[in-house]
Amino acid sequence: MQNAAGPSFLADCPTRLAVEIISDKWAVLVIFGLSQQPRRHGELVELIGGISRKVLTQTLRRLQQYGLVERHAEAPRRIEYRLTGLGSTLVGPIEILTSWAREHGGAIADFQEAAEAATSARARPAG
Repeated sequence: MQNAAGPSFLADCPTRLAVEIISDKWAVLVIFGLSQQPRRHGELVELIGGISRKVLTQTLRRLQQYGLVERHAEAPRRIEYRLTGLGSTLVGPIEILTSWAREHGGAIADFQEAAEAATSARARPAG
């Protein structure tokens, strides 16, 4: 039986691999954080709220493996990360997604709160 969703959803499709890479929230935030200029590890930790140093290191390594970020050592203690040409091609789509989130984030939060309230109301015993 052929995949009704199309070949992009097959396990070995490059499109699926690309979506898996960028669907990680930290990967998108790191790419966006590097979109304006190269940054050092500590600068990225400060810029990206909530990311631990360990998770940032893992994310940067994964993005390097896929050719989206490069590590540049100017001196032993002066290491910067920057987007590659390929990584830079993701900035536009991420900016569009960011714009969408700013415009519709409130509505999503409202729906989430309503769903949580409905779940809580169903879980309470009648009484």
